[in-house]
Amino acid sequence: MLENVSLNYVTRVQDDLGGIEPRVWDGLLAKQDAPSPFMQHAYLSAMQTSQSAAPETGWTLQVISLWRGTPQGDVLAAACPLYIKAHSRGEYVFDHAWADAYERHGLAYYPKALVAPPFTPVPGSRLLAESDAARQALLATLLELCQTNDIPSLHILFASPQDLQACEQAGLLQRGQVQFHWQNQGWRDFDEFLSSLNQEKRKKIRQERRKVHEAGVTFRAVRGPDMTEGDWALLLRCYQQTYWEHGNAPYLTPAFFEAMRTDMAANWLLFVAEHEAQAIGISLIGLHLNAEGQPEVAYGRYWGALARVDCLHFEACYYQPIEWCIANGVQRFEGGAQGEHKMARALLPTPTHSAHWLAHPAFSEAVARFLEREKAGVENYLEALHQHSPLKKPL
Repeated sequence: MLENVSLNYVTRVQDDLGGIEPRVWDGLLAKQDAPSPFMQHAYLSAMQTSQSAAPETGWTLQVISLWRGTPQGDVLAAACPLYIKAHSRGEYVFDHAWADAYERHGLAYYPKALVAPPFTPVPGSRLLAESDAARQALLATLLELCQTNDIPSLHILFASPQDLQACEQAGLLQRGQVQFHWQNQGWRDFDEFLSSLNQEKRKKIRQERRKVHEAGVTFRAVRGPDMTEGDWALLLRCYQQTYWEHGNAPYLTPAFFEAMRTDMAANWLLFVAEHEAQAIGISLIGLHLNAEGQPEVAYGRYWGALARVDCLHFEACYYQPIEWCIANGVQRFEGGAQGEHKMARALLPTPTHSAHWLAHPAFSEAVARFLEREKAGVENYLEALHQHSPLKKPL
């Protein structure tokens, strides 16, 4: 552990989260503008201890924390997970063109510094802090660490409004993207939700659901604490198969799912598709819980199938979660990265943002010009998408 004493804070740099108690880390997270389960102590720790995000896979964790001294002892004022990365995989904000440009000019783009939960394109708080001043101090510490260690760039992905404000004040470049989220408008049931859609989309959804039903597929929804060992084994098998079918090695190891079973079961919801008493597919949903332990936001995370059934993906990944959200009063369902096809299922375009710092002045200026052009394109894209909203037009 490294320590540095500044005028207001003691800065600590550690290579794991073991030096910060989970209740302290999660208590700070709960005070942010956009907390999510994917920034919890247990989730980030599992990424490292399971070897899913570890030096062997190109992710070296540095836990940056700022501590404020009080008569009762040190208080955690700000913190974030910083990953020193040897590649750009598993991020979902693509900077491959930037890396290629560096390489063409004989410059090193890697290692790079990243603040975000690995393999998790979910917007939320990244720079955890007790105040705006502490957040600015944390960001200044990150930039100083990069400069001192000759790290060419810093990237803060899927950041919250508080994070972005701090980044703007520090002069970081900002980049916009688009995801697709479903917002609960207080519908009583799925049929009432369907009635809010235009006729074309309503008919399409009913046809897709009918195909799954007529194939003899049924679903059961099970919360994490009630999932059996067989459910967790099915989840792992389906998750792995999805990656292998796309020609990629799975990011997450079996040990990660075991950690979720033991440490974060309450934050998961599994939809199991069954045919003739045999499980044939799954959809895993993450849940943000309020102070009373009730789900407030749902996040589409992993999907997989062991048999081919027409429209099974749409039913498992969209219609079952939306129906469950309506029944349980969940306000928002985030469908994950990319996918215009989600609009037909009433997940509407939602902007997301990241912040970037590049040490090389000329490249920073070039990327800034690129981002200005890209911003105009994203704004036009959003406007065009909104013109094709599946919701009925107001009279």
